[in-house]
Amino acid sequence: MTTPPLELLKGTLDVLILKTVGGGPVHGYGVSRSIREATREEFRVEEGALYPALRRLEKKGFLTSGWGETDTGRQAKFYELTPAGRAELEASLGTWHRYVAAMGRVLDAPTG
Repeated sequence: MTTPPLELLKGTLDVLILKTVGGGPVHGYGVSRSIREATREEFRVEEGALYPALRRLEKKGFLTSGWGETDTGRQAKFYELTPAGRAELEASLGTWHRYVAAMGRVLDAPTG
């Protein structure tokens, strides 16, 4: 029996996308696949959530995009971080690391 993927918490998709795109130009399907692989299938980002988020991040000035060819020869829109996107990623990572550490302290604390 396989377990269903985890639901993304509110506010997590943007940082996952920025982190993924921070590794270099990548197309939308590549973003989704990278997140799925990095989380060992725990997070699956569906197209209906991914593409609106990519457009939103581009509108905010965190991403730029341009058309290019995939390794399979297909045309796709590739996304890259802007300097503002890199700054947002660094700020978000700091916040998320603090959040995870704080949650870990609560979850690992003895009960009772």
